[in-house]
Amino acid sequence: MNTKLVQLWHRLVQTARLSCGIPDYDVYVTHLRTHHPERKIPTYAEFFRERQAARYKGTGGRCC
Repeated sequence: MNTKLVQLWHRLVQTARLSCGIPDYDVYVTHLRTHHPERKIPTYAEFFRERQAARYKGTGGRCC
């Protein structure tokens, strides 16, 4: 039961972040490691700033 509540909580947090235009950092890191192994993994703070800039400056942000 506890595991299901934790999973539900993570899904709710992810949904809230996506609704604000901030993709999930862990999913982003997994994507980079899988599809772009040559790239440096940004810190969460760097990731957050880049995502905010992409959202509010209209630069997009999708690589694939």
